[in-house]
Amino acid sequence: MPQLRVLLGFSNAADHEIAERADEVAGGLYVSELWNPLPVGVTFPVTLVALEAARDAFTEAMAKADMGGPADTAEKNNKRADVIALLRKLAGFVQEHHGNDLAKLLASGFEAVSNNRAQTQLEKPNIRDLRHGTSGQLIARVEPVRNVRNFEAQYALIGPGGTPGPWQTAGLFGDSRGIPIDGLTPGAEYLIRIRAVGGLTGYSDWSASRSARTM
Repeated sequence: MPQLRVLLGFSNAADHEIAERADEVAGGLYVSELWNPLPVGVTFPVTLVALEAARDAFTEAMAKADMGGPADTAEKNNKRADVIALLRKLAGFVQEHHGNDLAKLLASGFEAVSNNRAQTQLEKPNIRDLRHGTSGQLIARVEPVRNVRNFEAQYALIGPGGTPGPWQTAGLFGDSRGIPIDGLTPGAEYLIRIRAVGGLTGYSDWSASRSARTM
């Protein structure tokens, strides 16, 4: 049975669609009986309070941008990026935990990708490099993978003595040319790994991990 995949496309969505998706996730993932209570030791990567606060700030900024100037539009775009970053993290969580159950995936507030395309085994991605973005952000560039639908990223903090901590989900991303991994501790060193989502098995193997220190 083909692996169900969460539909992304946030970057290309209209502003009101981003806000609506945040509404649906807030009213689905955090309250649905199919998702709650979570198994012991499992937590949502984004709290409901954080998602609703980002959504409300974006909605307010949208209203100001409609009547304002370039500064208001820039602020709206910043708030939009904040919401998208949270949705990506939650999409990655849903992808990891929906158990290939369509009803459970849809109950999260996200949509599922159609399985009408050809199903093939995906190649393992190769991380070209890791670049610095904003403070506490690393941006991975990955070589293109045929038939990929999106990429899943994970990170692990490298602790004292070079020992990595547990892998954490950074989310799902649609553009191999720039995969932003947010919410990292400035000045800390991390391992990053990427896998492709799609194909016959649903996932490729994880890429070789690469390390970088945040700014």
